Amino acid sequence: MSFLPRRALLLSSPAVRAYSDTAVSVAKAKWLANQKAIEHHALQTTDFWRKMSYYVCIPALVAIFGTYVYNVEIEHKAHNEHLMAENDGKLPQPPRYEYLNKRNKPFPWGPNSLFFNPKASRCSRPRSLD
Repeated sequence: MSFLPRRALLLSSPAVRAYSDTAVSVAKAKWLANQKAIEHHALQTTDFWRKMSYYVCIPALVAIFGTYVYNVEIEHKAHNEHLMAENDGKLPQPPRYEYLNKRNKPFPWGPNSLFFNPKASRCSRPRSLD
């Protein structure tokens, strides 16, 4: 059969549907219902874990780390008190290393750093800038 008669035969015959619209709409409705159920479950699960994080995990972490830091600071304070008791009420001076507290020019607020603590840091004298 040649191309032209075959083409004419195809064009003259009415178009035939090859699928049923109801079967597709039932499957589509089923799929959409499944997607809505999944979305609803995801929203509930997300809300649960958000509440679990905010009201359980974060306060627990704050309590655990707060307790740890408190214990470390108590040990540090006890150690410093022990050192002060051994040295007549004063902390022993750490060794003077030449690379610590170098000052090439004076600070506007004085010889020490901005966060100077006389109980924890050594007072540094400005070097002469000759």
